[in-house]
Amino acid sequence: SVGVASLASHREAAAATAATAATAATAAAPGANSMVKVDVAACADVFHQEIKKGVQECISSGWGRPKLVGFLANNDSGAAMYARWTGKACERDGVDFELRHVERTKLEEAVVEANDDNSVHGIIVYYPVFGGPIDDYIRDVISIKKDVEGLNHRYRYSLYHNIRTLDNFGNRKCVLPCTPLAILKILEHLGAYDRAREVGNQLADKVAVVFNRSEVVGRPLAAMLANDGATVYSIDVTGMLEYKKGRVHGTIKVNETALSQDEALRSADIVIAGVPVKSFSVDAAKLKPGCLALNFAPHSNFSEGVEDKCTFVPAIGKVTIAMLERNLIRLQTSWANDNTTTTGAALDSAGSSAEGSVHVGVRLVLEKR
Repeated sequence: SVGVASLASHREAAAATAATAATAATAAAPGANSMVKVDVAACADVFHQEIKKGVQECISSGWGRPKLVGFLANNDSGAAMYARWTGKACERDGVDFELRHVERTKLEEAVVEANDDNSVHGIIVYYPVFGGPIDDYIRDVISIKKDVEGLNHRYRYSLYHNIRTLDNFGNRKCVLPCTPLAILKILEHLGAYDRAREVGNQLADKVAVVFNRSEVVGRPLAAMLANDGATVYSIDVTGMLEYKKGRVHGTIKVNETALSQDEALRSADIVIAGVPVKSFSVDAAKLKPGCLALNFAPHSNFSEGVEDKCTFVPAIGKVTIAMLERNLIRLQTSWANDNTTTTGAALDSAGSSAEGSVHVGVRLVLEKR
């Protein structure tokens, strides 16, 4: 059996970022066939250029410099590290970043105040705070207009139903969770996506294995890969599930499977691991030659020699933080001319709830993430 624990998103991101910064790795060109260890800096740099351009466009449009506010309400070293790396990236790209230290019992009030502050364009809370359902509640307190992590109910519902926008006009794109989105962008960078196919089928005929089924990374990642056409085997301590695009548009079909873990690995074109247990390791000998292997755990989840057999990405943190900034620009641009306040799972400005009034036309909007 595989001992896969649920992960704390910011500890994952902090560790991944630190590991990326410390990795002296060789960058691979997209689509390269040679088996190498890949530094994702080249992928991240593309987005940092996009972010810098977006910052200038926000300023020149009169909307002001993008401002991200982070709330630290714990003593978690991983969360503090992620906050530091976020601050450095924002400073480099021209984004205002303010870290606010608050007592956890005062966090909800502080978030609501930031929701109502028009000078704040994005909010991130560094978890864990209370843990469990209370942290999930805090995610829903953050306004959909300012949720840079895309973890409140409205965005999660949209992700699992493959809804790309909040309105019928395609003007307000949904925000996707930073770490899963970073992984997909790295896969795109490495040529895993078939651009000759239509959007939604560019990973068709691809098999992916994901070691992690946490609510903040593994599960949304499996759904996003399935939305793009892949067959996904999602593994955690309880076993393995198969994720596929559903027969009905905007649904994900989750199946039990009799396939063994070794069989899934032998068929996998993509293997992604984020298990926070040092003893856990994917045996490189069991991997399909030439597959893409991505690690987002604090330490390598793959055995020695993986880069001799696969294209190996040892850390993804630089791209994760780039996605955080990219989401911030998207939110500021989408809501620049709207001064109403909207908290978490409440109705959006058009008055349609996630479950109640989603028009079919929204689901048919297929555009770049």
